[in-house]
Amino acid sequence: MTENWNRADHAIVAYAQWVLRWRWLLIFAAVLVALGAGYGGTNLAFNNNYRVFFSEDNPQRQAFDEIQDTYTRNDTLLFTVSPDDGQVFTPQVLEAVIELSDQSWRLPFALRVDSVTNFQNTRSEFDDLVVSDLVIDPQNMSADEIAAARDTALSEPALLNRLISPDAAVTGVSVALQMPDAEEDNAAAQKAVSDVMRLAREMVTQFEADYPNLDLKLTGSVAMNNAFFEAAINDIKTLVPFMYLGIVIMMMLLVRCISSTIATVIVIAFSIVTGMGLAGWFGIQLTSPSASAPTVIMTLAVADCIHIIVSMFSSMRHGKNKQEAIVESLRINMQPVFLTSATTAIGFLTMNFSEVPPFRDLGNISAMGVMAAFFFSVVLLPPLLSILPCRTRPTASRTSEWIDGFADFVVSKSNPLLIGMTLISVLILAFVPANELDDEFVQYFGKTIDFRTDTDYTVKNLTGISQVHYSIPAGETSGVSDPAFLQQLDAFTEWYRQQPGVVHVNSLTDVFKRLNRVLHGDDPQWYRLPDDREMAAQYLLLYELSLPFGLDLNNQLNIDKSATQFVATTGSLSSVNLRALVADSEQWLRENAPELATTGIGISVMFSHISERNIRSMLVGALLGLVLISGLLLIALRSVRIGLLSLLPNLLPIGLAFGIWGFFVGQVNVAASIVSGMILGIIVDDTVHFLSKYLRARRERGYSPTDAVRFAFHTVGIALIVTTLILIAGFSVLSFSDFEINATMGSLTAIGIAVALIIDFLLLPPLLIKLDKGWGSATIPRKEASYVST
Repeated sequence: MTENWNRADHAIVAYAQWVLRWRWLLIFAAVLVALGAGYGGTNLAFNNNYRVFFSEDNPQRQAFDEIQDTYTRNDTLLFTVSPDDGQVFTPQVLEAVIELSDQSWRLPFALRVDSVTNFQNTRSEFDDLVVSDLVIDPQNMSADEIAAARDTALSEPALLNRLISPDAAVTGVSVALQMPDAEEDNAAAQKAVSDVMRLAREMVTQFEADYPNLDLKLTGSVAMNNAFFEAAINDIKTLVPFMYLGIVIMMMLLVRCISSTIATVIVIAFSIVTGMGLAGWFGIQLTSPSASAPTVIMTLAVADCIHIIVSMFSSMRHGKNKQEAIVESLRINMQPVFLTSATTAIGFLTMNFSEVPPFRDLGNISAMGVMAAFFFSVVLLPPLLSILPCRTRPTASRTSEWIDGFADFVVSKSNPLLIGMTLISVLILAFVPANELDDEFVQYFGKTIDFRTDTDYTVKNLTGISQVHYSIPAGETSGVSDPAFLQQLDAFTEWYRQQPGVVHVNSLTDVFKRLNRVLHGDDPQWYRLPDDREMAAQYLLLYELSLPFGLDLNNQLNIDKSATQFVATTGSLSSVNLRALVADSEQWLRENAPELATTGIGISVMFSHISERNIRSMLVGALLGLVLISGLLLIALRSVRIGLLSLLPNLLPIGLAFGIWGFFVGQVNVAASIVSGMILGIIVDDTVHFLSKYLRARRERGYSPTDAVRFAFHTVGIALIVTTLILIAGFSVLSFSDFEINATMGSLTAIGIAVALIIDFLLLPPLLIKLDKGWGSATIPRKEASYVST
């Protein structure tokens, strides 16, 4: 059949023969390439700061940085303390809270510690303002004094639903820390988080041992940063080895050759080492999303190997020796394997349009790994296969007979399949709008992560950790003491406290009201804002001078007192509801207090916008990827008609995957915004391999569309099933990730890949039979078509 070979075929055969001739040299060269690239892995570092999810030009991040620069820039830890008997205000528990507060000051980078015991309680004595800790020596306090402290805590807006629950059953110790900036020194920042969390956990362990009746939980932004790291490490420790084991088992079951399995594992290892090593050379930092790259590379590297190995065995079963079979396998697979690698790499490279830097890193690492997998598949795998022993019987296997029978079924039922698959697709696509975007950052972590379970408990029993910060402008120096400003701020405070989902509001007006009452003999009727600016300024000055170190008002006032920080804490709100709350608050300010108009921002607000912003940017990337992939297919397949026809089986699975997800789950996170381009790059593989074999039959053999479909099924059908099963298994492994973004990404991709195979087997062939007419009409008997492999 060499008379039907084109120039590319002859060149590939010459290359394959050269590879086998110099196999030992190429194995040595491949080892050197892997070692040289892999050495860059020594430069890899992990960035566990939540800010890494936001680029420097992200408007929400810029707004948050501005607030943190204006007031105290800090991260937080919150110890949630729950007595077994549900009574915080007992001498023993209060003593424990005091001890926990004192020890929290000793944590590295601690800037401020707040608790119910060290709350700066104000009272008047002989017309003087006295400021002291709410609880000083609980063991010597009378029952009445403890009851009074309880009443004060439960009536104090600064404490209720922040550091004490309404039933006084749970309390908290909040620690503000000034951690090293990860952008200035990532290694120092990483170490700081690890050190603080290690010491904090040791404190929890020690306190629970010293006070068996207390249960402590740990949450806050520092705990969240550490959770990003722990989720990634858990994935690397569990998913990668599990995937390796799964690949070995599946290869043995599906290919049934130990040596080819060993060769595949070597190619996978070299591909991962090269991809991750190149990431190190390029200075890419590992994050929770990008830490999944080894699993992605591993999964995709298998696909290249499978096509070459399955074709080799097919040729051996038809009488060729192993060396001839390797050459023939490379001849028929070099172009489609390169094409699928290139399209997959393009799909991952479209992630560079993402608003989220870690997704760009994941895309770039995966793209490098995919191309490394192609390199090792055509440079290292053939020599390994030629050296390692592996035999097969020269007979048609049961799987070949099965796939030939399936091909006959598809050909004979092409019209019903075309109609049925179209109707089913339309029905599934109708569920795409059922998906709702939600990026509540706590939900990013699985319940095996301590941060998730501790935070869920804290939100349910004490307070939220989702905060919206506002820098409210007073318009002039010392303007925060202006009664008119305070009245508007108080109205905003009261409005906010009425909003659903809001559990706590920290406002400067509460401080002024408390001071005004205290300095009027603790008369409850004076719990209102002062109506004189000078008096208000004096109250504030007197109060500030009375506060101890570390408990000042720097977290509420800027330097010249021309603005105040207003903080609203919410419970478990979805991204949609949180964005709506912030939008409503900003609208309220514009309509009711335009002089105070400002922007609400915070960590949770930043994450609530991440999907919407990413979807807009990824639309451009996905469209560009589609254009590039389509153009590549048109050139490679050398058929405009077939190239355009290939768009349907390449695009439809993406929509169907989201339709299935919408029906069964209905909630997606930021992973949904990047998965389309990734799925497109991967699922093109099946279409390319099927169409390349189909066109080879049409052009080299002159087969009719129906017999060309049979030929494609016979030559590549089993390989497509094997690679699809392995791809599904690989991305399904990601669904067990402790990091929900990776889990969603893996699940959606696995669904898309499964659907793509169904489309390529049940919809693409009927389309080809229906639409590809006009040239090449030779027909052959079914048996002859079934056993031709070249």
